[in-house]
Amino acid sequence: MAKPQYWLIKSEPSVYAYAQLEKDGRTEWTGVRSFEARNNIRAMKPGDLCLYYHSNEGKAVVGVARVLTDPGPDPTAPGEDWASVEVGPVVALEEPVTLATIKATRELKDFPLITRSRLSVAPATAEHFKHILAMSGTKLPRAK
Repeated sequence: MAKPQYWLIKSEPSVYAYAQLEKDGRTEWTGVRSFEARNNIRAMKPGDLCLYYHSNEGKAVVGVARVLTDPGPDPTAPGEDWASVEVGPVVALEEPVTLATIKATRELKDFPLITRSRLSVAPATAEHFKHILAMSGTKLPRAK
């Protein structure tokens, strides 16, 4: 099996919180209207892991989600050239990692939350992913 890629995905908690993803078990990641973010969605593969960031309110990485499906058309934009994937919950972080903490961490100076702050879906490196998990005191559950 190919190694997973890592991503940063953002949602305002009042729109779709990580806790809602845990409750629902899966959701279609729709409504992205940035060409760069759309292209990032199109690069996602099932099994890829996503750091789930609560934007605007809370401003913290709060969980890890997994890409469940290949990219397809965004059903919220019929006839338009937007993309979506389904994601499911993996684990809520033991301790959310705030934007302020990320900005203060030298090893994350080139993390997309800092370098591409307006982008709602961005690639992350394996090193960034592991560093955020370590900072949160969270371990990924063993694959079933």
